[in-house]
Amino acid sequence: MLRALSVRNFAVVESIDVEFDRGFTVLTGETGAGKSILVDALALLLGGRFDALQLRGGSARAELSGVFDVADCPAARTWLDDAGLAAEAGGPEGELVLRRQHDAQGRGRAWINGQPVTIAQLGSVGALLVDLHGQHAHQALAHADAQRALLDAYGGTAALARDAANAWREWREAEARRAAAANEASASAVERDHLAEQLRGLEALAALPGEWEELTARQRRLAHAKSLQQTASDASDTLAEGDDALVSRLARIRQRLVQAASIDPALGRIAELIAPASIQLDEAARELRDYLRGQELDPDELDRIERRIAAMHETARRHRVRPEELAALETTLRARHDETAQRADVDALAAAAGAAAHRYEELAAALSAQRRTAAARLTRRVTATMQTLAMKGGRFDVRLAPVAEAASYGREDVEFAIATHPKQAPGPLARVASGGELARVALAIQVSSSEVAAVPTLVFDEVDSGIGGAVAATVGKLLQTLAERRQVLCVTHLAQVAAHADHHYRVVKTSGRDGASSSLAALAGSGRVDELARMIAGSEVTPKTIAHADELYRGGVRSCLLPPAPGLSPPRGAKGRT
Repeated sequence: MLRALSVRNFAVVESIDVEFDRGFTVLTGETGAGKSILVDALALLLGGRFDALQLRGGSARAELSGVFDVADCPAARTWLDDAGLAAEAGGPEGELVLRRQHDAQGRGRAWINGQPVTIAQLGSVGALLVDLHGQHAHQALAHADAQRALLDAYGGTAALARDAANAWREWREAEARRAAAANEASASAVERDHLAEQLRGLEALAALPGEWEELTARQRRLAHAKSLQQTASDASDTLAEGDDALVSRLARIRQRLVQAASIDPALGRIAELIAPASIQLDEAARELRDYLRGQELDPDELDRIERRIAAMHETARRHRVRPEELAALETTLRARHDETAQRADVDALAAAAGAAAHRYEELAAALSAQRRTAAARLTRRVTATMQTLAMKGGRFDVRLAPVAEAASYGREDVEFAIATHPKQAPGPLARVASGGELARVALAIQVSSSEVAAVPTLVFDEVDSGIGGAVAATVGKLLQTLAERRQVLCVTHLAQVAAHADHHYRVVKTSGRDGASSSLAALAGSGRVDELARMIAGSEVTPKTIAHADELYRGGVRSCLLPPAPGLSPPRGAKGRT
């Protein structure tokens, strides 16, 4: 659950720090005071998209932070452990801290428990912490996609629906490959024959990678073999053969210097300098002898190499590539030939398409079965809730209509239908319900689906718009009852709803030299009664209005349908700076 929220330089808020408790909390205030700004800030903290207009004018950056208690949220704890983002040792057990910053240049940063993270990671953990229903959530229910998504979320089939959609796409792609192969069979055959002809010549040549470079190097050596042999022989004679060879002469010089060193030691040091040169000359002479022993003139070898070079030249010319590219060309043409052969195998492609279709049908059948179960359960829940929202005898129905052709979303269309009174036949939600009825049905759906969800905190941003009177009081009771199991935050303009809250905050907007700013005040007792009176009568508050507000407050506090949750306590307070 959400324990605390801190907002800096966000929209018209300069600085607000507020602590929340379990139970039902309402935020109220005059129109334009900024009641929804805290909800917007929370949505951004949970991974929402930042708009530069949300930065308070003249501020360098906006800063948001929230503290959550995840002791009773195993899904969030598991996610944190898997991501390596669990709270540091020594910190409060079960506490999760989220932070986010955005500056005027559009740069953003985010942290989870003090560790830098991506916005996507904020969104992932945020989805496990808070379920946020916006002001216009009921309008989306007019669309088939939203109805289907809500049913899948309620029934826990969202992942299965994604798998079915992926299987449908794979099936369509496999079917497209099969159809293309059937249509292009003759063209593919011509291309395949041409590639086969080219490959026959290349395979007969059997050029190897690096062969061209090796052949040309060997050809140059063999073509100049006599000259190379004569050069090596002359060098060997000069270095080591005969009495006047360099190796012998240098050995004699060094020997004389060594003998003379007994008279003058300086000549000994010179003899030492000659020693390495003598060793190197001797080594060079041995290398020359080895080279000469390995040189055997073979005219047939030179002829074979030159014929191979000529064959590679001719093949490269026909294929318009360089000789050194022949081996790579053969590999490329063989891959193209195999690809065209595979494309031309209509039977194999048809089998692949059939397997993909079977996979989709299996997933779609499982999805349909689970949707039917979820639809029946949601129908009962919402219909029961409608009876308390001035729709006595009304019915809600989740219809699953089989589609003629398989679709990415499954084998059925999902449609929400309602009847607002007993004698009315259920019809499509978007066409049958008025604006107020649609808002009430939307609230019934949200309450019904939220009760079975695992997310610990629910936020409703003016989802009670379009209702009033006794229905508004019922909405307050519903939210109050829901808050016995979950933490509920609600932005409302209805006194009948606010009267049922466990905790009440008022948002106040003021104007100063630096512009408009919103602040937050925790209300209790007479302060709550005064705010309820303002919500009822606006600026013309009378003693009668105060009495009515006091009656609402006393009735709302007592109307909880379930015993209070253990540990329920009054709000810890809020502070803000204008």
